[in-house]
Amino acid sequence: MSEKIAPATPALTASQASWRCVQARDRAGWLALMADDVVIEDPIGEAVTNPSGHGVRGRAGVGEFFDANIAKNRLTITCEETFPSSSPHEIAHILALHSRFEGGFTSTVRGVFTYQVNDAGLITNMRGYWNMDAMIFGQDGSSDSSNG
Repeated sequence: MSEKIAPATPALTASQASWRCVQARDRAGWLALMADDVVIEDPIGEAVTNPSGHGVRGRAGVGEFFDANIAKNRLTITCEETFPSSSPHEIAHILALHSRFEGGFTSTVRGVFTYQVNDAGLITNMRGYWNMDAMIFGQDGSSDSSNG
């Protein structure tokens, strides 16, 4: 289902607000979207952004995640497709994340990202189905399929 025709739900509203805050590097705005007990697994499993493999937990942990992984790059998020669930509190998207770091280093990854919100519309879980092997790296505007 296209993002343009997905019914407005608390999960859709929160996920889109999350993308706006991330792209604007709005740390305070992004953290305001999170429940106190939020868990972010981006990606699911052990990775540089999820060292324990059990996710980043709580607003303080998510703030550190933002500082380490979002604030340091210019991130563009493209939603390719949206999949609403039968619950207004959960949604999945196919997203392409394009990062540009200082010095011209770039990375692109495409994955499935799920969002769950509580009754207040705050994000309780965000999970990314992608891995480092799928990431495309580049330099100075070019991209290639090497991973290193």
